[in-house]
Amino acid sequence: MSVVKINVLTVPQEQRETLEKRFASRAHAVEGSDGFEWFELLRPVEGTDNYLVYTRWRDEASFQAWMEGPMKASHQGGDSGGERPKPAASGSTVWSFEVVQQAGPTGA
Repeated sequence: MSVVKINVLTVPQEQRETLEKRFASRAHAVEGSDGFEWFELLRPVEGTDNYLVYTRWRDEASFQAWMEGPMKASHQGGDSGGERPKPAASGSTVWSFEVVQQAGPTGA
């Protein structure tokens, strides 16, 4: 059964646009990864500074392979030789879940 990873990013109000632009600039970077099933970036509406980065994977091994490969490379600043930009988030926590039940819309 699939696994879900939710990265909880604490993002100050003044950094929200920066965070969203960085995710947009890396759009489609994860979709080709083996075992990848879904991605969503969730913006807080009220009461929190926490963005949620939701990803679903075929299994834990697929997620770990992505973490050690493409994700790690994309967060190391590339080969531009320039300085890595300051993080937009001031904190990060990863929550892990196994999918035990799921449902989709029924055909009309």
